[in-house]
Amino acid sequence: MTPLKLVGGFGSPYTRKMRAVLRFRRIPFTWIMRGSPGDVGIPTVPVALIPVLVFPGEDGRAEDAMIDSTFQIRRLEKTFPSRSIIPPDPALAFLDAVLEDYADEWLTKPMFHYRWKYAADIHKASHVLALDRDPLMRRDTLAKTSSYIAERQIERLRVVGSNDVTTPVIEASYRRLLGLLDSHLVAGHRFLMGARPGAGDFGLFGQLSQLAHFDPTPAAIAAAETPRVVSWVSHLDDLSSLEVDDSGWLRRDDAAAVLRPFLTEVGRVYAPFLLANARALASGEREVRCEIDGLPWVQQPFPYQGKCLKWLREARGALSASDREFVDGVLTSTGADAIFAASV
Repeated sequence: MTPLKLVGGFGSPYTRKMRAVLRFRRIPFTWIMRGSPGDVGIPTVPVALIPVLVFPGEDGRAEDAMIDSTFQIRRLEKTFPSRSIIPPDPALAFLDAVLEDYADEWLTKPMFHYRWKYAADIHKASHVLALDRDPLMRRDTLAKTSSYIAERQIERLRVVGSNDVTTPVIEASYRRLLGLLDSHLVAGHRFLMGARPGAGDFGLFGQLSQLAHFDPTPAAIAAAETPRVVSWVSHLDDLSSLEVDDSGWLRRDDAAAVLRPFLTEVGRVYAPFLLANARALASGEREVRCEIDGLPWVQQPFPYQGKCLKWLREARGALSASDREFVDGVLTSTGADAIFAASV
């Protein structure tokens, strides 16, 4: 078959997520660094985001490009049925989607926060990300490019919600996630969704490929406190050699016990943000103000995460009555159930 094209960057958690997905699924693809000499002839996409996944055209039609890793995964599932990363059980697939959304939309806050708040992280990221596009870049060009990248990204801290008020919440949530994943691995669970990875596993991997492997401050925390997680991230980067079958998926009987710690973390930090963000968007407020984990939270509203809340609710609503009853039982008392109980 004609290989797909994946256009992105080493420093992009969503690019790393999708590259790992393609590797595990053994789908042929060509890796293209955005902004590199090889980044030519790529079809336009609605928003200038990465990664861009390019599908070959059929019957002489032009190539088709798309963004958004969650929807890229779902299209791949329809096109390439083998080695799926979405559980065949609709209820487990829904829970996996909740965890993927948490990884994509909450863990990006500590990822961006650590990278653009601390001096050592800023220096490494601004220089290495510039050189990723052209490792032969002249020193004077590198100085200008790295300065531009740092200024642009630091200014965007306000968009993801990183500020002096939210720092304690963000950093505590990162450490808790490391501890949860470490305990999960110690208990003998290789992935969130059983003996084979789900979309939620790759969502976690994407963010941790930066937090635990690239950015100095959070990587030092992971190495000191949870080296097992650091190793897990290395393994997730390329699971093409892992043999899987349908018996490897998490069983319903085990779902509540295995996933409850992670869903409780979703309820602790992500659910209150999602609901407060939705209220701010609905009322036209210029700030999201709420309490998360007993501490104040303030940031500007994030329209995309308003869509995420809508999509999660639609996904739950699309479940059969029996599947929805099972899911609600797993979510009960985790705090994540508030996502589906509130009116906004």
